[in-house]
Amino acid sequence: MNFIGLYTIFRKETDRMIRVYMQALLSPVVTTVLYFVVFGSAIGTHIAPINGITYEQFIVPGLIMMALLTNALSAASSGIYFPKFLGTTYEFLSAPLSFFEITLGYMLAAVLRALLIGIIIFIVALFFTPVPVAHPFAAFFFAFLTAAAFSLFGIIIGIWADNFERLSLFPLLVITPLSFLGGVFYTVDMLPPFWQKIVLINPIIYMIDGLRYSFFGIADIDPLISVALILIFLAMCIGLLAWIFKTGYRLKN
Repeated sequence: MNFIGLYTIFRKETDRMIRVYMQALLSPVVTTVLYFVVFGSAIGTHIAPINGITYEQFIVPGLIMMALLTNALSAASSGIYFPKFLGTTYEFLSAPLSFFEITLGYMLAAVLRALLIGIIIFIVALFFTPVPVAHPFAAFFFAFLTAAAFSLFGIIIGIWADNFERLSLFPLLVITPLSFLGGVFYTVDMLPPFWQKIVLINPIIYMIDGLRYSFFGIADIDPLISVALILIFLAMCIGLLAWIFKTGYRLKN
């Protein structure tokens, strides 16, 4: 394991986050707080408690998870895309680094950024409503696992994209809609029977439901199923990245 090379990539990405902290940290937090104020404080007062949990409390895990996965993906995708755009990918491709060390460096930096945003959102939410965390270790596990999976997926998107439009295309047209339809503002039980089955196709609902379980100890879906699906998604991303670095797809040409 080349720890110096791994740390260099990690440090480069964290320094980039610090330089643009307004965009990297404050912007997603402000956006999420606005969602919380509108849906939690304004609309939530007219919605009955869900399994003994106020609506303000109920949406906190969903908002945290939505911010986690979107920011992990965007941080990793932009981090790997800009060396391609500037023509400097040869620097890490020619270095004595394996694909595992390269992806791990980018992944850890993106996970750190996502977790920081998640923690800040949680702290801000406490100013609006008390938020219990029934299983703290499970909460960290779900947050870390999801951030890691989507940061790897972000690296794939960053390598695949050949312009700024494609870089933002998939997050805007796929990830954001799936996040809103992933149970951030509702439970599966709130939906008509037909849609209760359809919504289970959305992989993000398992991630949000898993984090919600770690907060309140209740879940619409077995948490073990949620963990298994996240791990499968993580393994698929690792396998695809191994193939990309082995073949040089969109990296060496």
